Order: sequence, then C-alpha cells, then structure tokens
Amino acid sequence: MELRPETRAVHLPQPEITGSRPITVPIYQTSGFVFDDPAVFADAMGRPDGSFVYGRLANPTVRSLETAVSGLEGGVAALATGSGMGAINCVLLGLLGPGDHLVSQKAIYGGTAAMINELVHRFGITVTYVPEDDPEALRAAVRPETKLVYLETLANPALQVADLPGMCAVARELGIVSVVDNTFATPLLCRPIEHGADIVVHSTTKYLSGHTDVVGGLAVFADDALYRKVWHFSVELGATPDPFAAWLTLRGLQTLHLRMERHCSNARYLVSRLAAHPAVSAVHWPGLPSHPSYELAGKLLPDFGGVFSFELAGGRAAGEKFMAAVRLALLAPSLGGVETLVMHPATTSHRSLSPEELTRHGIGEGTIRVAVGIEHPEDLWADLEQALS
Repeated sequence: MELRPETRAVHLPQPEITGSRPITVPIYQTSGFVFDDPAVFADAMGRPDGSFVYGRLANPTVRSLETAVSGLEGGVAALATGSGMGAINCVLLGLLGPGDHLVSQKAIYGGTAAMINELVHRFGITVTYVPEDDPEALRAAVRPETKLVYLETLANPALQVADLPGMCAVARELGIVSVVDNTFATPLLCRPIEHGADIVVHSTTKYLSGHTDVVGGLAVFADDALYRKVWHFSVELGATPDPFAAWLTLRGLQTLHLRMERHCSNARYLVSRLAAHPAVSAVHWPGLPSHPSYELAGKLLPDFGGVFSFELAGGRAAGEKFMAAVRLALLAPSLGGVETLVMHPATTSHRSLSPEELTRHGIGEGTIRVAVGIEHPEDLWADLEQALS
C-alpha cells in the first residue's frame, strides 16, 4: 500500500534486532501493544502472564524489574506499583474486606499506620497491635475473621526487628497471610519469604533504586494464586508504575550490593560516635548491644542497615536546633539514596499519629532519624558533631 506523507509520519518503522541484544533493559515507553491475532488480544486482557497488551496491566520494562526483585527475594512473582504505598494498598485493599481483622506489629511506617486507620474508619476492619517479636501474642490476638498479619523487618524509626521465623510460622499454622515490609533491610540483608512470609513489600523509592530520583513500590509473592488475586485488584486500582521509573530502578538495582555495604559501615561508625556524645541520651540501631532487638538481629541479619535514630537529651527544642544546624546532611524525607538525610519523625513521617501512637512506635519529642548515605564517614561525623554543639 502506498501511503501519503501524513500517514507515514504516524506509522514509524520499528527495527527488528537479530543476532544481538541490548546490554541494558530497553525502556518500553508505550501505552499499548499491537496484535495480529484477535484471540491473542482477548486472552491478554485477562491474565498477568499473557502477551503484553496495555500499560496498566503489564509492560516489558516493568516486568524486568518485577522478575529481578522477585528473584532476589525468592518469590514466584512480583507486582510493581507507582509508589511504596501503592504496593501496600494493593495488598491491604486487595485482601481485606468489611468485617475482617488485621494483626499488625506495634511499630510501623507512619503512612501504613494512617492507611490502617482509614481501613478501620471507612470499612469496619478491626486491628490488633502486638509486639513484633512475640509469636504467642500474635497467636492470642488471632480471631476467626483474622485475614492478615503485617510486619516490618526493620521498623521505622526505632529499628525494632521482627521475629520473622516465629511470627510467620504462627500465621502459616493458622492459615493467615503474612505481609512483611522489607524496605529497610533489602533482599541483601533479609529475605522474609525464606522465613515463611507470604508477601514482601518494598518502597523501591528507597534502597532498590538508590539515587533519590524515582518513586515506586513492589510486592513479591510466595504463592502464584495470591499474586493473581492481588494483580487483578491492582489492575482496577490503577497503581501502575511508569516504564521510565522502572528502568531507573533497574539501573540502581545493579549497584545495590555496593551501596548497602557502605550504608551499613557508615551507620556503624556514626552510631558508635553518637552513643558516646553527651547531648545524646539514646541511639537506636540493632547492631548496638544496647538495642532490645540486638540478639534477634544477630540471628536474622548479616548486617544492620543504613538507618538509625537517636534521642536528644534536650527534647523537641534540641531537635529543632539540631535540624537547623546540619550542613552536609540534608533535611529531607525518604531514605536509601547516596546522600545522608535527617528528619524529625514526630512532625514528618509519623505526623498523623496521636501522642499515644507515637509512644507505641518508640518516637519521642527529641527523636532524630538519620538515613545514612555513602559519603566519607568522617565528613558525616564532623557535620553531626557541629550540629550537636
């Protein structure tokens, strides 16, 4: 067919690559895919493992990210989303309904806690909070209508460590789905599925992408049927990630092991100095013998992560002065990037919580959270020390 210029400009030629392949995953920046067979087109609309058809259902670049992280976590499949809360909400909303009961550990991310409160008020879902390291408390909290157990490998911001083997074993014994947020640990420090978890969630915004330039989330599943159930819900929810964001995350994932080594070693250096400083009343990092999760962390983790928090003896006033005085560390949200970030959880990440809830999460008026970057540790300490002064 001889086409006019206007039509030729729309239908651009696409090269077919034979005999070689790209070194990096291409960015499939397209909203949909073309079919020659109507039956294949129809089939692709209804399942996650069919042909690529529409960006809200699946995308090759996004699928590469899902496959990569699923492999790292030891899952059978993964579901990428546009944010970490997108992954958490796909799981919570996809598996919970009116009248269901959720058991959660006491200390969780502020956004997750706020969403659970929404579920309670909007949909009549009930929740019981238990210690993260007490399987018998979990067993006692379970009811006939209990559907989910929610845990965090390393809790934000006091870094309590969940007893994943014990808690997940109780959940599995009782036929309850266990969900673990593994953002702070990454698959390099912990793989919750190996300890019995059914679903692992990540904010890929953090360590997996690692460069503070992308927002994303991901849920990894140990069971294919559970994955398909949540996938069908996520398609209707529309928590779809952008292919370029997925590509940026894949790029960052390749250096995860190098970055995590430096994050952990920097954190170890800084907490040792802070623990001896007179302006600091406590330091929270599970690699310290003084931390309540120290023994459990030693059994579960090869290293203890790049996030820690500490308490200033002067309370909120001291915290405000400290935050205003840092120069190298950045006063900013998030974590897991190459830059060191500091924040005041009570007024930022956990601002929606009541005073009682803040206490339950281990957050005080003078709590400062530090997400350690990969800078030289002595430069970081010089900045923190001058701010403490």
